[in-house]
Amino acid sequence: MIRAGTIEMRLTMMTDQRAVMLEIAQRVREARLAAQMSQNELADRAEVSRPSVARVERGDDVNTATLGKIATTLGLALQLKEQAD
Repeated sequence: MIRAGTIEMRLTMMTDQRAVMLEIAQRVREARLAAQMSQNELADRAEVSRPSVARVERGDDVNTATLGKIATTLGLALQLKEQAD
């Protein structure tokens, strides 16, 4: 049996994860535009598909290898850090 508190926590976690993905999407898009690259050009340079670049820029779920290639190509770094309470 799932309690209401558990459902709330799951919804909050999903909302937080979505917010993170949207922030990543915005930063990737801004970096790509600042570099004056099209999605096709970024995809070619990062050795990923153009739809993968589009998924990242929409904030969709993508694998870390794809995100890493795109970030590296744009001169961005992926970091993990502890969450504040």
